[in-house]
Amino acid sequence: MLPTQTTYKLRTVAVAIILLLVTGVSAQVVNDSTKNIGNIPEKIVIEQTKNDTLRIDSVQKATTTLSSDSSRVSKKRSTMDVPEKIARFKPEPYKATWLAVVLPGAGQIYNRKYWKLPIVYGGIMGCLYAYNWNNQMYSDYRQAFLDIMDADPNTKSYETFFPSGYDFQQNEEYLKELFKKRKNRYRRWRDLSVFACVGVYLVSIVDAYVDAHLSSFDISEDINLSIQPDVQPGNASKGNYYGLNCNISF
Repeated sequence: MLPTQTTYKLRTVAVAIILLLVTGVSAQVVNDSTKNIGNIPEKIVIEQTKNDTLRIDSVQKATTTLSSDSSRVSKKRSTMDVPEKIARFKPEPYKATWLAVVLPGAGQIYNRKYWKLPIVYGGIMGCLYAYNWNNQMYSDYRQAFLDIMDADPNTKSYETFFPSGYDFQQNEEYLKELFKKRKNRYRRWRDLSVFACVGVYLVSIVDAYVDAHLSSFDISEDINLSIQPDVQPGNASKGNYYGLNCNISF
């Protein structure tokens, strides 16, 4: 009986020792594996962090590049959308004058005042037409006056001015005076047409010169003209003075 209990006890102790050894080995293995497992993710995390940092830097650089490119594009678009201020054309008075002298209306074309061309050419053409018409009338009345003044019966151009059957013998003195007055009148009008044509030509030259000078004159909206009634105090005998106050602001 004793050996059996002793043997049982020894077996129990042996089993306990084996369990302790197995438990210790298992704990050591678990600790080692935990350390290994903990070390490996740490390296992986560090490498992953470095990779993420590089990726973040590259993303930031790409974002900066895109933002700079977009700003450049926006500047280009704004430059394209907003046209540059065109420099105001300022003609030279000397050049405008000589162009108007060489060719009527050329000074107005140089000054870019095209609406004045019908006035210039209309005035010149009107004067030339008046000259031609008055010169024709002067020639007719002059020839009629010469025919009625001579004694040649074959020269009777004055008869074209009157209907057939008109008594020229009875009104001869009246007709002589009439043809003389008409001849002088149309000659004067013809000469005035020449002066008028020359006047239009000179006015076109002066206009081109003055217009070229006034092209640099400030006509902005800052120039204001205001006219308002004004009352000035006077003496006791005459009372107040009434008038208009004109103000020009630049």
